[in-house]
Amino acid sequence: MIFTSLLLLLAVPAFGQDIVYDAAHNVTAITGTWSSGSMNVVTGSGFATPAQESFTYPPTTGMSYSFTVDGFYEIARYRMTSNGTVPNCITGVMNWSHGTYVLASNGSIVMTPFGDGYQQIQDPCAAISNFIENYNYTELYVLWNIYQDPVQGYTLQLYQFDGSPLPPQYLISTSPNMLPTQPLRNVTAATTSTAAKRDVQDAAVNANTGERRWEARSLTALIAVISGLGLASLLL
Repeated sequence: MIFTSLLLLLAVPAFGQDIVYDAAHNVTAITGTWSSGSMNVVTGSGFATPAQESFTYPPTTGMSYSFTVDGFYEIARYRMTSNGTVPNCITGVMNWSHGTYVLASNGSIVMTPFGDGYQQIQDPCAAISNFIENYNYTELYVLWNIYQDPVQGYTLQLYQFDGSPLPPQYLISTSPNMLPTQPLRNVTAATTSTAAKRDVQDAAVNANTGERRWEARSLTALIAVISGLGLASLLL
């Protein structure tokens, strides 16, 4: 709760004014399934199989976000990262998570995972070239908006915790294409404890070109700023 409060306070707009969600800000609801680029990456059973900790690789990279009207989300991401020094060393990452989300009145979105997310990393030049690990980070998007693209139609634009935009995503279904909105993978107690600790230390926001996180020193500075603004009492 304390950490979620920190994330919500982080995105307080200038003068504390709330964003008005009118037609100029969002031309349609965020509920449904969205996908970027060629729209080959789509949430749901065609991307991840949590019970087996496996993925079905789409033909191209991209990302997909789905939202339900009652506060659940799912994220599917597939990215390739090149190595400028060693061109043949291309890292591929398949990433899946789901949980609950909050649309804050200040215009931000906080996504809190169930704790059963995971990702597969393939790097032909690494000591371990192919492995799967847990991925359970609270993610903050300081701003979002939906607009009408003349070619693609409804378009969702998300802005990460540092204000940098994700690739635009296009509405492919008004009904969210998602796996069941409950924990779907058994995670050992030790792993859960470690994941929970890392969630408090840093909320990772997975960018298209890499993974960005709130580190412990960032949170310390954030608390100091909030305290200076007289908002620290909200965390008690």
